[in-house]
Amino acid sequence: MKTALARIGVIGGSGLYNMEGCRLIREIRAKTPFGEPSDSIALVDVAGVPVAFLPRHGKGHRILPTEINFRANIYALKSLGVRRLISVGATGSLREELAPMDLVVADQLVDKTRHRTQTFFGSGIVAHVQFDKPFCSTLRSLLSSEAGALNIRHHDSGVYVCMEGPAFSTKAESLEHKKLGYSIVGMTALPEAKLAREAEMCFALLAFVTDYDCWKDTEEAVNAMKVVENLKQGVGYVQRVLKSAIPKLAAAGETSCGCQNALASAIVTDFAYMNKATVKKLDLLVGKYLKKKAGSWKQEVGSRKKAVVSS
Repeated sequence: MKTALARIGVIGGSGLYNMEGCRLIREIRAKTPFGEPSDSIALVDVAGVPVAFLPRHGKGHRILPTEINFRANIYALKSLGVRRLISVGATGSLREELAPMDLVVADQLVDKTRHRTQTFFGSGIVAHVQFDKPFCSTLRSLLSSEAGALNIRHHDSGVYVCMEGPAFSTKAESLEHKKLGYSIVGMTALPEAKLAREAEMCFALLAFVTDYDCWKDTEEAVNAMKVVENLKQGVGYVQRVLKSAIPKLAAAGETSCGCQNALASAIVTDFAYMNKATVKKLDLLVGKYLKKKAGSWKQEVGSRKKAVVSS
């Protein structure tokens, strides 16, 4: 991999990095084997730390959740050297105690999407990453700690159910999700989290509650204007947490969470049968593992040839 431009990345709104004291270094138009990411990536100096910010829906919010090129987004950040990724997103609350303007550092995910490519793999290479804990516990702990230190109302766990959208929930869906014990509902955490795991990134979600979805009879049902209005009011909370957490994250050493070695035991395809075009395409993600497999495979083939000759 080339020299890293940023070890820390943030995916969220296009105005998220407009924080006091932060400086835009430059914008990068990344190219990937999976097409173009949502927009150019802003390389920003945050308290002396270079951070890669990517607007998930593009500048001006012009891309539907289902239209987001999640693979290109994650691959592009990986290509810049990002190892720790913070995802920021608006969500609806499914629990009374998770009020609008609260932050939620989710610890679990439920996938209700239907039309999204979920993996970098396929086309001749099979990999099954471990995903019982979809968010990095180390990164989650830091975000919760910083929110607490800043006296920002937050919750250090919660189940995020990801729906397809773009329409908001029906009342029946909202009540079902509440009954099943889910905490918040959104449209973008998946396949973002799965792809980040395949890209061996530490990944955590900082969710901002904008509304009570539509299960609560005493509240107005969620609508786009309400979400945008509350986001404008609450973006400052997210910015404060990021500005506080990023320098500490940069100063922290390597973690023992296992996120950055997620593919070590996930690739199951025999190297001899792998599609070579896919091997080349995924070199950024799997190269360090396949080079070892290639070496052992060549050694094994060589041993077999010698055995045949000697016999």
